[in-house]
Amino acid sequence: MIALIARFFILLCIIATFTISILFFIIGEPTEEKWAFLLEKTSYGLPLAGIFIISASSISFFLALWMSISIKLKENSTTRYVKKVADPDFAKMLKKTSGSLKKALRDANDLIETQRSSLQRLASEKVETNDAIVQERLLAERQRLARELHDSVSQQLFAASMLLSALTEQENDAQSQKQLGQVEKIVQQAQLEMRALLLHLRPVALRNKSLAEGLEDLIVELQEKVYFQIDYQIEEISLSKTEEDHLFRIAQEALSNTLRHAKATEVELLLIARDQLAILRIQDNGLGFHNEGDKTSSYGLKNIAERAVEIGCTYKIVSVPNEGTIVEVKVPITKEEQIND
Repeated sequence: MIALIARFFILLCIIATFTISILFFIIGEPTEEKWAFLLEKTSYGLPLAGIFIISASSISFFLALWMSISIKLKENSTTRYVKKVADPDFAKMLKKTSGSLKKALRDANDLIETQRSSLQRLASEKVETNDAIVQERLLAERQRLARELHDSVSQQLFAASMLLSALTEQENDAQSQKQLGQVEKIVQQAQLEMRALLLHLRPVALRNKSLAEGLEDLIVELQEKVYFQIDYQIEEISLSKTEEDHLFRIAQEALSNTLRHAKATEVELLLIARDQLAILRIQDNGLGFHNEGDKTSSYGLKNIAERAVEIGCTYKIVSVPNEGTIVEVKVPITKEEQIND
């Protein structure tokens, strides 16, 4: 409507200017004597000036209306064609199109087809790249586990076998009892090593379970196999699947380090929501280590740090020799997650 009114006034000014220019050329300079007839002479009860104004207004209105309708029709037609450009069969429709719009639409269709092909290629390359990354990580993880099994469990079992061989050659009962005790401790430590390493072999972290359910199942499983007490407090917290998966892996890594290195008698696991934060804390009373100097569990600590950074949360690892270790991760709970909860 605004465009129609604007066109009307523009055309009215053009027509009025054109009419006055013609009168000026025919009659001469606008003086009272020469131009008085525009008001004195009448037709159908109206002065000639009024007839000129009405005629100019009518012509301007109809021209503006015609221009608006024509532009609107072209706009609608162009809109229909543009909407169809994304259609894969649009190239066939162009054969039925005529006029100057055909070339522009053909160029637009070619551009969109090129972009579509590029996006499909990029999507395929992304899938292939992701598959390659997954396979590479799986291979690296298997190599790491094989190396650790060889460096830890196999050596401990070898030591146990050597002690057992020595027992068969000795007759001293007290000495035999001492060595048997050593063998028992080595075998127990080897079992803990194996259970810790098996935590890394779970193919899917949660298997369609919530984080709370997955942690409870993990703790119940460990309590049946380890020689120390595991206390836990777990709350249901609404988090994204990525956050849940990373937190579960962090818990696995921390418990694995405890099993393999800490020699703890008590472990406490907390998963709670406080002050719009989801807090995961694993604490043990084990041997601990020096944060700067001891690299015993450097692989595990590195994995915890990397997973924490990937989900944009804060973490801290505090360890005191002969006192124990605390691993704590805090994840902000977004408003959307609170609403879903």
